[in-house]
Amino acid sequence: MVTREELQKALEIRHTKEGQAKLTNAKVAIMGLGGLGSNIAMACARMGIGEMLLIDFDIVDITNIFRQNYRLEHIGRYKTECIKEEIAEINPYLKINLINTKIARENVLELLGDYKIICEAFDKGETKSEIIDEILSESEDKIIISGNGMAGIKSLNLIRTRKFGDRLYICGDLENGIETEGTLMSPRVSACAMHQANVVANLILSDGKVNL
Repeated sequence: MVTREELQKALEIRHTKEGQAKLTNAKVAIMGLGGLGSNIAMACARMGIGEMLLIDFDIVDITNIFRQNYRLEHIGRYKTECIKEEIAEINPYLKINLINTKIARENVLELLGDYKIICEAFDKGETKSEIIDEILSESEDKIIISGNGMAGIKSLNLIRTRKFGDRLYICGDLENGIETEGTLMSPRVSACAMHQANVVANLILSDGKVNL
């Protein structure tokens, strides 16, 4: 088995020793482990982010296989547990904390604890807005990275990262949701997820500055 030291050295070759130290000491929370969240989690694992909090109440079903980071053998199991296992295949030395519960305005801050970098990856627009509003209004230092507008087969070039205020980043095209497009497909969903993961990397490696 590859040792912790061997993995760390390999990460330092790609990310620099200084950069990897920042990633290894970072903490990121991911709310929702669907098409966005599951792919964000895997990107964070590949960057060697030292600690992650994964929150979702759902189990894997067959339709998830087509755009989310799950396999057929995962059907019927909690998404949190499946993603933790997938991460262990990439880097078993990361600290992965799991919460199997439904997030609501009333419990979100308690669930997030002291995590400051938060990836929002919910399906429903109403849930997104409620949770984002609660976090921004009731905390002073938490930064939210949200996804909005990734449905259909429109150009990937429409998906981009925008900043709103001091602590909110939204990735997507802001227009094309499943309500209008009728489909969610892997290429655009994954592209949006990678935008969110890239904001995470920027926040950690550039002292809170994000290249837009």
